[in-house]
Amino acid sequence: MNTVTRDTRRYPDKSGTSAIKSPQPIALAAAALVVLIAGIGGIVLWRAYGAPPTAEAERGAVTRQLQARTVQASEQLVEKTKGLEATQQESIDQLQMMQEQLQSMRRLLAAQQADTKRLSDQVSTLKDSIDGLRQSFASTQSSEQASPQPRNRSIRERAHASRSERRHRRSRS
Repeated sequence: MNTVTRDTRRYPDKSGTSAIKSPQPIALAAAALVVLIAGIGGIVLWRAYGAPPTAEAERGAVTRQLQARTVQASEQLVEKTKGLEATQQESIDQLQMMQEQLQSMRRLLAAQQADTKRLSDQVSTLKDSIDGLRQSFASTQSSEQASPQPRNRSIRERAHASRSERRHRRSRS
């Protein structure tokens, strides 16, 4: 009788290593895969909802703060630039007004100088005329003294005589 028995002996593999034959290798691989997937899912959920902020999250927050500060600084610079533009325009307007006033003052000064020159010329002309009259009067007096006119003497003498006569009459009365 031949009984069929199972051979439980181990035979060396052709590669030289002994092969352990497990009854359920597929189930073991599936269990390892499930554990691996569960671990990855847990890590993802923990990072998304329950993990404290990581360096990346902190960097993102810092970056957003820096961007907000940059925007605020840019707005302030724009406002200051507009203020400087307005101040500069006011200064330009004031400078133009001052230049116009200066030109007006220069015109007035030139007109005054022209008037002063004209008056100075008139005074000089008058002075020359007066000097001419003085010289004419002086030459007339010197010619009168050199040659007295008889008509003038008689007028003088008459005036002198009439004064003397009046004095004489007063003293008699």
